[in-house]
Amino acid sequence: MASSIEQEVDHEFQPFLTVYKDGKVERHLFTDEVPASVATQTGVVSKDVLINPSLSARLYLPIVLNHQNKLPLLIYFHGGCFVSGSAFSASYHQFVNSLVAEANVVAVSVDYRLAPEHPVPIAFDDSWEAIQWVISHSKGEGTESWLNDHVDFNRVFLSGDSVGSAITQHALIHPFFWGKERIGVEKLDPEKNVISERTWLYACPSSTLGNDDPRINPFAVGAPSLSGLGCDRVLVCITEDDVLKDRGLLYYETLGKSGWDGRREIKETKGKDHVFHLFDPCEESLELTKWVASFLNQ
Repeated sequence: MASSIEQEVDHEFQPFLTVYKDGKVERHLFTDEVPASVATQTGVVSKDVLINPSLSARLYLPIVLNHQNKLPLLIYFHGGCFVSGSAFSASYHQFVNSLVAEANVVAVSVDYRLAPEHPVPIAFDDSWEAIQWVISHSKGEGTESWLNDHVDFNRVFLSGDSVGSAITQHALIHPFFWGKERIGVEKLDPEKNVISERTWLYACPSSTLGNDDPRINPFAVGAPSLSGLGCDRVLVCITEDDVLKDRGLLYYETLGKSGWDGRREIKETKGKDHVFHLFDPCEESLELTKWVASFLNQ
């Protein structure tokens, strides 16, 4: 039987996790991890790799392979407010698997470490190390044959949803940006702002700028200009009922005014909320997958 101390709650960050005073962390979302496999419906093959003793990833290879024509590469970063989520959870495995099948790309889904045990900036550091590991294969001399043999390193895409979009600014699926000053729909329902307000402060207690830290607020004073964004194209996906949608729209608009010379696209899903596609296998989820796949194949 657990002791009374073990059951005493130190911090609640619902719906994501509970932290007890004995140090135990109990996560409530994305805990249903599934093994790598050969997907019977899509034919996509997946496997897990260890980038370093603390950092792993799941690799995906589509069924349609032409050894003379290498494929685009997608590096994906999951969401979860920096405190939950996993490349190995059923929701993310199914989504990336479906995207790989639809777009016919190779994918690397990064399993970065989570706060509070590993506070930000560890998630950013892990993600950068994963990118460097992937790019180390660009001359065909890396340790992973799937990357050496099947990837066209002239067509590399970074993508993520929610806080995964804060890690990468390339193909942003329902991006999670925030700031001290409310904008747009954020002003209408303060109760919906509670999680957004607390996320960065909890995940990155060392930040001296709070919710105007440029890593979570790319529009804050002192944030680097988006004009230097190092890619040719950006896709921003937002949803009608998401309290974060206006920041996704602001990102799209600010990028257009910044002087960045790439091409940008924005897609909005009507009648849906934040990262709905991870929990609701509906027609709109399939449409979102097709949007992203089309972007990857342009």
